[in-house]
Amino acid sequence: MTISRAVKDYLRFLETSKGASLHTVKNYRHYLTSFQTWAEANKVERIDQLSGEDVIDYQLSLLDPNGAKRSRATVNYYLIALRSLLKYLIGRDLTVLPPEKVGLSKVPSRQISFLERDEVMRLIEAAGDQTLGGKRNRSIVAVLFSSGLRISELLGLKRNQVNLATGEFSIRGKGGKVRPGFLSENALDTLGDYIDSRADTNPNLFIRHFKNPRLDSRKNALSHRAVQRLVGQAAVKAGVTKNVTPHQIRHSFATDLLRNGADLRSVQALLGHSSITTTQIYTHVTDRSLRDIHRRFHSSGTDIPLEKHR
Repeated sequence: MTISRAVKDYLRFLETSKGASLHTVKNYRHYLTSFQTWAEANKVERIDQLSGEDVIDYQLSLLDPNGAKRSRATVNYYLIALRSLLKYLIGRDLTVLPPEKVGLSKVPSRQISFLERDEVMRLIEAAGDQTLGGKRNRSIVAVLFSSGLRISELLGLKRNQVNLATGEFSIRGKGGKVRPGFLSENALDTLGDYIDSRADTNPNLFIRHFKNPRLDSRKNALSHRAVQRLVGQAAVKAGVTKNVTPHQIRHSFATDLLRNGADLRSVQALLGHSSITTTQIYTHVTDRSLRDIHRRFHSSGTDIPLEKHR
């Protein structure tokens, strides 16, 4: 099978059989197109011709494409996409390079950046005024912090999904997996005020708003960039000096849960992580909390001195 055919079949599989999001398919198309371009330039026409040495050459080309150096973490995204392609082809009983032969680059331990609760509260207040667009913006930040949603999950929500009486809703996450979502009283009040202020019939929970309200009923979905921009602008207005992103608010959600006693498995379920390993990036939070407790109660100069041995 040619590499171009293999890539085309795999992307179709992601879209149809696996139910991957449009965002995921777009990313995989980007990564695998890069591999396909490299293969054509290096005369590797068929996927069964790909060798371990080829993969090393491809990996090196990714590290320094046209003099613009990529990080090892970024390179791993390309290699993971190639692994997934090979795994898919093996599932179709094709003889190809084993996926484990595609080695990933070692990267430094990931450091999670998050906001303190008071910073999030300031962010919500600064996100918007009493206009319809302002109420929407405050609702977006409040819902992100209350439920730990990814941007794609937030923008995929429909109005009829959210139970305003209980503050519960269903989230369709990566791979089409459904998990429960919950809203705090603050988020519920903020969202309820926004929904009550809308006069349109648009089914989407968060939409673009126009000076002419009649245009709001059209399918005017917000873009990922629009959400990123409004969060960044709110941070500046709130005086939060950190580089705030929607995903950082997701980190803050997980951090807040762990600090208040939630166990890692529960946080995994609420974040929609398929593996507990992914959630373990937050263990630094509990580690630091334990360290602070130790310093407060055990390192205050009240230790009992040891008697000298006689």
